[in-house]
Amino acid sequence: MKIIKWGFIGCGEVTEKKSGPAFNEVEGSMIHAVMSRSEQKARSYGIRHGAKRWYTDAQELIDDPDVNAIYIATPPSSHATFAIMAMKAGKPVYVEKPLAASYEDCARVNRISEQTGVPCFVAYYRRYLPYFLKVKDIIDSGTIGKVINVQVRLAVPPRELDYSHPENLPWRLQPDIAGGGYFYDLAPHQLDLLQYIFGVIVEARGFKANRGGLYEAEDTVSGCFLFENGLPGSGSWCFVAHESAREDRIEVIGDKGEVSFSVFDYAPIKLNTSEGPQTITVPNPPYVQFPLIKCVIEHLQGLGICNSTSTSATPTNWVMDRILGKF
Repeated sequence: MKIIKWGFIGCGEVTEKKSGPAFNEVEGSMIHAVMSRSEQKARSYGIRHGAKRWYTDAQELIDDPDVNAIYIATPPSSHATFAIMAMKAGKPVYVEKPLAASYEDCARVNRISEQTGVPCFVAYYRRYLPYFLKVKDIIDSGTIGKVINVQVRLAVPPRELDYSHPENLPWRLQPDIAGGGYFYDLAPHQLDLLQYIFGVIVEARGFKANRGGLYEAEDTVSGCFLFENGLPGSGSWCFVAHESAREDRIEVIGDKGEVSFSVFDYAPIKLNTSEGPQTITVPNPPYVQFPLIKCVIEHLQGLGICNSTSTSATPTNWVMDRILGKF
């Protein structure tokens, strides 16, 4: 069995619980090296997760002869650069979502992946979680009949850091780093999941606004979109809502019923048909990225195929850029 020795570029919060430990739990996989601009942070993470080496320079990590796959867990603005560096070095890549900070950068990544023949995978792990597979099964089985409309709603109050001085705002609120505000950080999960279920979105438009005045990035977004199969959908995202308006919900309306579910809270799935309402609870694994990471590793070992690629991830950036009016 081919042993996949991972090099991590970035070792922040997402790598502590959602992803990092899973790389050591899959057979034939291990964390070999980690990189952070902070030597102390890289060393601390490496020691805690069993990495043999740590770096403060991404190129040095990519050039490590024992590293044969790269995990990129940095803010989106550097995803394309690091992914291209790794692929040109012949090393497969697993990138945090979204693939990049713009649709244009996604196209660059795909072009290099095609030219080099080196695969690039993207961490849209919800496609592989039991909770969402159950939602997909309900829809695909025809339980709610023909789907006629999809609605996305996400409303959350501001976070404590949102009140920071502009110089101290989290990177997720700096469009040049994140691609946008919280919309660009959270909506990808919802939009990718919907395209996984219903197919690619071929039309999208929207309106953005800053209603809270806490920072410069958009904090309220409304959008509408059309899937390739003719299904219309809409979404509203608000990141400065009152607590009483908090909501994390996607509704899929069919001609024989309706199913609703959350994307971030994993609240019980609600199914309503002529047979009456049902509530379905589906647990997820402790490390939510584990099923996808296992699939990526098996792909690299020649044991399976992983479809969460940069090509399949790119339409989500296209939709977001269209909704935000980037082009």
